[in-house]
Amino acid sequence: MPPRFSIIIPVINEEAVINSTIEHLETLKVSESMEIIVVDGDRSGKTIGAVRNGNVKTAVGEKGRGNQMNNGAAMARGDIVVFLHADTRLPPNALALMEGALSDPNCLAGAFDLAIDSGRPIYRLIAKIASFRSRFTRIPYGDQAFFFRRNYFQDIGGFANIPLMEDVEIMWRIKKRGERIAIINRSVTTSARRWEKEGILLCTLRNWLLISLYFSGVSPERLSRFYK
Repeated sequence: MPPRFSIIIPVINEEAVINSTIEHLETLKVSESMEIIVVDGDRSGKTIGAVRNGNVKTAVGEKGRGNQMNNGAAMARGDIVVFLHADTRLPPNALALMEGALSDPNCLAGAFDLAIDSGRPIYRLIAKIASFRSRFTRIPYGDQAFFFRRNYFQDIGGFANIPLMEDVEIMWRIKKRGERIAIINRSVTTSARRWEKEGILLCTLRNWLLISLYFSGVSPERLSRFYK
């Protein structure tokens, strides 16, 4: 029997965390109805070379998260495709929550609220703002773990092959089509490493600026020069 869920993880230079991410996924309830697909954007395949679980599907593709996720979706056999960042953890009952959201025939895609893996109050504030923003705009970001009915994902052409903003672009496209995006009232937990490395204020302001410029018409290709 094919799995119900296909969890697709685009990676580059994630050797240090990929196995813990996979091990966490295997603790999820009803995980037997899930397959895991890791797509490496590094032609040398360093991250997939570090994967210890022989049941995980792996591939190497052109660098670019949108392209990598599309490649993973092309390999998927599940009815529901889930796109997960390597440093993000799903809640224990995530599979049941996604299935419940998609049981509504009018719901074709969705994401979760956001939490950040840190006890510092500033991170709780950032996560609350992010969750409120996604509920207000109905445009979640990729670190909130997108999920789709696979047939629908294929019908809309998947992610745009652009160097940045592929997550915002697909959700904006769905919103413009007038179709429903569910935001589940449970949080995925993402690592604080990006904010810790770049600085909380700089990272947050940079992200807000990039989104504002994107919606002002600046191309993802130009924006990618400012995003490292």
